[in-house]
Amino acid sequence: MIVSFATGSPSTPAPSAPSPAHAAPQVNVERARAVDGVPVGYPHTQDGAKAAAANYTVVSGSTAFLTNSERRHRAVAAMSARDAADAAGKKADLAAAESVASLRGDNPEVSADQAIARTGVLSARVLGYDDQGAMIRLWTTTVRGSAAGHATPVAGYRSVTVTLVWEANDWKLKDSSSTAGLVAPIDARQASNVAADFSGYVPAAADDPVVTGAARPDGLPAPYEQNEQGARAAAVSAVMLYGDTRFFTDEQWRHRMLAATAAPSVLKSVTSDSDATARLVTENRGVGTNGKSADGSELITRTAALATRTISCSGQAASIELWTASAGGIAGGEETRRPQVAFLRMTVDLTWADGTWKTTSVTPSAPLVPSPPAMQQADSADSFSEVGGVGNAPATA
Repeated sequence: MIVSFATGSPSTPAPSAPSPAHAAPQVNVERARAVDGVPVGYPHTQDGAKAAAANYTVVSGSTAFLTNSERRHRAVAAMSARDAADAAGKKADLAAAESVASLRGDNPEVSADQAIARTGVLSARVLGYDDQGAMIRLWTTTVRGSAAGHATPVAGYRSVTVTLVWEANDWKLKDSSSTAGLVAPIDARQASNVAADFSGYVPAAADDPVVTGAARPDGLPAPYEQNEQGARAAAVSAVMLYGDTRFFTDEQWRHRMLAATAAPSVLKSVTSDSDATARLVTENRGVGTNGKSADGSELITRTAALATRTISCSGQAASIELWTASAGGIAGGEETRRPQVAFLRMTVDLTWADGTWKTTSVTPSAPLVPSPPAMQQADSADSFSEVGGVGNAPATA
């Protein structure tokens, strides 16, 4: 989580005496459902378009999509607009052929069972939007390789532009293009893991996160369903919101977010700890409540989920492990303060309260760090300003 990355000391909220309940505004919303492994069914909103763009990009970078042509073609049919399906299928086959070797590691051939192919969405910029279509540009980090052999999976960064149309009461893929994305160095305090350490995130052991863009009137996530899928989604949203720049710079937003996502039993202590963390980060980074330093440099913080695993889940409590990538630093000013990325495992404990899943703790655990991108230099500090700002935040789950 960005709290630990930004401060160097993980923050683990501890339960305290019960606080008054803060019931979330009830919103009638249908969460995304899966068709042939593709999340479909999005709100007719900008957040819904962001969510569709993110999920379609994550699916297109998954092991099954890259290694299994039958599953790939079914997925393309599920996500694509009617008049774009044939072209999208051909483009997907070409991209898979070009990408599949990256899943081999140092093994003689690809093992789909041991392949690591995960994508995290760090930012989503709306380039264009109306009731009939949207164009979204994503900044993503990918990790590809194999949990078998000796070569550590490798991180990468892509800029993905997704064009969507509103068709059959849903956002559908019209076109997608990908280029090299902003390269942020891996946090200097983190060393790459060995290949076997990634075995908990092969296809059979972990799932890709699913975002929906379903929101309350205040923009925070709508209530979740009382099942394992809902608990996973709430956990994903929690780490994304804790990694949002507003968590550190906007006290009112931070308190609204915590009231909406933290369990009443821990809200008081979590709020106190979060206020202290936010002050520490802004003081250390030299930024004010507008998120900028005296010279106009901007605080950039984002957290993306790469994969999710359920540790336990019942009707009243759940524990979810996430593999995350957190970007944090300053866009502009000194190059030594440019954003870096930390790869962490997070355990999110949740309870069913106020008609939704709410967190009781968010605990960083051992990092899981890929190798840095080969032969790529980090981009300049000021170039990261294009992924900052409230408007470029990704859709939540």
